[in-house]
Amino acid sequence: MKYLIAGNWKMNGTAASAKALASGLAHKTGVSAAHADIVLCPPAPLLPIVAAEIGQGLIGLGGQDCHANEKGAHTGDVSAGLLKDIGCSFVIVGHSERRADHGETDAIVKAKAAAALKAGLTPIICVGETEAEREAGKTATIIARQIAGSVPENATAANAVIAYEPVWAIGTGKTATTDDIAAVHGQIRNLFNGEGKANLRILYGGSVKGSNAQAILATAGVNGALVGGASLDLEDFWRIISACP
Repeated sequence: MKYLIAGNWKMNGTAASAKALASGLAHKTGVSAAHADIVLCPPAPLLPIVAAEIGQGLIGLGGQDCHANEKGAHTGDVSAGLLKDIGCSFVIVGHSERRADHGETDAIVKAKAAAALKAGLTPIICVGETEAEREAGKTATIIARQIAGSVPENATAANAVIAYEPVWAIGTGKTATTDDIAAVHGQIRNLFNGEGKANLRILYGGSVKGSNAQAILATAGVNGALVGGASLDLEDFWRIISACP
């Protein structure tokens, strides 16, 4: 299957920097074949700017979150339908920063993923354990709980993506060993009950950068990466994309 590299800009960027980064990436994909599907997930106010730069080309557009409801009195939130309407094809749900900062439970993540599917978006459903949970030997238990509770019943390999992001590796410079990554990705694939699990794209996230991308992307069961800080650096992000087998 084709790899997927998604850039999660988080709460970073300005109109000018978004335009420059998206334009630069569009140029690179235009002159050099990418061995992966590419998605940019900027802050919501920057989505139209990025959309204008990438056009209808080889780069997809994604939101960083969506509300579970189609519309209503939800100040500050964005619906999956609106993301779809402005050109998004993906949306990240259940990122550990949303789970921690906003108290999002597995049930909330599942509802958001279901809303994304209903709107015609591909949800990138995030799961991952904390450092304390890993040290306590609970990684497999946490992953099993999050997959069971966060993935909608109608999710399939064709309409959903799972991202494994060990919380302790996000933005810390730490990465899981390739053996650990392979083990968790294998567990996720086994637990996924949707149609076509053999073709489910499972991304790794957690301090992925140009210097370690080749080893991570060559790991068994890894089908791409959800990239944070490195996606804000055009050259480093391109190194990650270029590392796809």
